Parts: sequence; structure tokens; C-alpha cells
Amino acid sequence: MLSNHDVIRHASRLALTADSPQGEGIGPLSKGKPDPIVGLSRARAATTVMLSLPGSSYMYQGEELGLPEAMEIPDAFRQDPTWFRTGGKRYGRDGCRVPIPWEANAPAFGFNTTGDAWLPQPAEWATFARDTEQTDATSTLNLYKQLLRLRRERELGTGSLVWEDLGETAVAFRRGDLHVAMNLGTEPLELGDDVTFVVQSQPFDGTSLPIDTAVWFTKN
Repeated sequence: MLSNHDVIRHASRLALTADSPQGEGIGPLSKGKPDPIVGLSRARAATTVMLSLPGSSYMYQGEELGLPEAMEIPDAFRQDPTWFRTGGKRYGRDGCRVPIPWEANAPAFGFNTTGDAWLPQPAEWATFARDTEQTDATSTLNLYKQLLRLRRERELGTGSLVWEDLGETAVAFRRGDLHVAMNLGTEPLELGDDVTFVVQSQPFDGTSLPIDTAVWFTKN
């Protein structure tokens, strides 16, 4: 599990550049706000690794769209008791509880027919709407669909893993004939010429694994 209704969405949390204690949340005046491109890249990589692991996997609504934390919620709309109990010193968990976007051009992004939402939805979330991502082969939604289909077909929820050593800046292991690697470093990671990619968290060419990227692959 990477996200839930009590933590900053991992598409934002993984790119924070300042401390953010659990439950404090992030809002308009927070320091260390994440780079959304870096955050989404890291979130997609983390998900690619998580869904290759044995055991049960849990997903939080909206993460399949790559939703970031809603950080610019006006004070007047806040609902979390944390906000009120701390006199506005902590933003709390509202940012991960904003209703998710279904249809880019519908009232409340298709969440209802009135256009109202119990927490305001950021206008830029139109690009994350399900109907927008559904037609984009490289979208986070379609990455999740691919990962879940292959996880089921390969029965990755059962069994065990074998750790592999690709250097200090990588997380790597094997599930049968399927190899999984994630680059945590600051330079591309060479995987060798004998690999066939099954899943890439971000599209790339060649066999050098970019930073903030994860792959499933087999060896020829």
C-alpha cells in the first residue's frame, strides 16, 4: 500500500523537499512543495515495484489516475478536525480526500450532477480525469491496468522473491523469470543488452534505466 485517506498522496509525498510529519498535511503556505513531474515519476515507479510484490496489494481511490495532493484548498472549505483542533496550524488530510475526477468536461468532473463537491476540486485535475486518461496509452490509468493484468496472469500475489544486486542505488529482485528493478540514484542504471522489457513505469529507449523509473523485464 502506498496511499490511503490519512496520508499525503504518494504522487506528491515522494517528491516533498521539506519534512512533513504524519497528519500535518500540505497547503498553500507549506514549505518544500513537490515538483509534480518528479512526484508522478516516483509514484509510478513505486507502484510498479509494489504491484510486483508477493502478498495482498491495496490501492487508494484516485491513485490509479496519478492524482497529486490537492494543496491549494481555501481555508473556508477545510473539513479535517486537525485543522480546527490546531487553530489552522496543521492542514490535515483534506488534500487526499478531494473527490476524484471521472469526466473532464462534466460538472464536478462527473462526481455528481450538481457541480458541488464537499471539497473543491482543482481545475487542473481535468488532465487526470478517467475519460482523458483512458484514451492515452501512456497514462497512469493504463499503467495500472497493465500492471494489474500481468500481476494476475503471473500470479505474483503468491510465492516469494529473490533479491538481486544492481548496485547501491537500485532496488532489484526476481520473481521466477521476471526481474524487477527501480533506479533510486541520480544517474541512469545499465541493465545489460540481454533484457526484454515487460513493463516500464515511464517509456524510455535503450537498456539504461532512467532515474525515478522502475521496470519489469526478462533476460534473453
